[in-house]
Amino acid sequence: MLVRQALNYAVDKKSIINAVFMGSGTVAKSPIPPNMLGYDKNLKTYDYDPEKAKALLKQAGLEKGFEATLWSMPVQRPYNPNSRRIAEMIQSDWAKVGVKAKIVSYEWGEYLSGIRKGEHDTALYGWMSDNGDPDNFADVLLSCDSIQSGSNAARWCDKKYTDLIGQAKRVSAPEERAKLYEQAQEIFYQQAPWVPLANGRTFYATRSNVTGYSVSLMGSDFSKAKIN
Repeated sequence: MLVRQALNYAVDKKSIINAVFMGSGTVAKSPIPPNMLGYDKNLKTYDYDPEKAKALLKQAGLEKGFEATLWSMPVQRPYNPNSRRIAEMIQSDWAKVGVKAKIVSYEWGEYLSGIRKGEHDTALYGWMSDNGDPDNFADVLLSCDSIQSGSNAARWCDKKYTDLIGQAKRVSAPEERAKLYEQAQEIFYQQAPWVPLANGRTFYATRSNVTGYSVSLMGSDFSKAKIN
């Protein structure tokens, strides 16, 4: 846990947003997107603090740092428009605290297969909503059961976290569900299984005579669009 926290403090996320997302994304701190039920806007975050990262590594007995592989996606996605550049920036940040990251990449199918098998030390990954529900993130990407399915790329398992999101799936009242997800996010923050980087944005171009166009959590929605 100390090492994972240190790696979080060591990454300058704002610089990544500015350089790779051209300022269009937002710094992420939760596995749940900001516009989704249960997102904890008051959740603490790991600000860029190399000195704190060094202190945590020293506390973990790794004062001299360590070596690790950093897998870089071979494809572009709205949540990661330039994986190689992000990997290089993380590599540079980690080097400042003594962590030597070797960037590697594979064909997309091989990349996903390797992640499902847990062959990586660290890897760049991302997700887009399939159904607009927080369970599609909080459970699919982080539950203990999702390690076996391969979607839990971090291969992190915390029983209390998994129990909380399991309860949230069985509750119908939105307010109750939100509270359970907020508790789960606090565990996520403390355990730091990810280095959350960015909430990306997808842009849609429309003509000036189109009105009523909106974008749903699952993608485009033309149902109310009108051409004047």
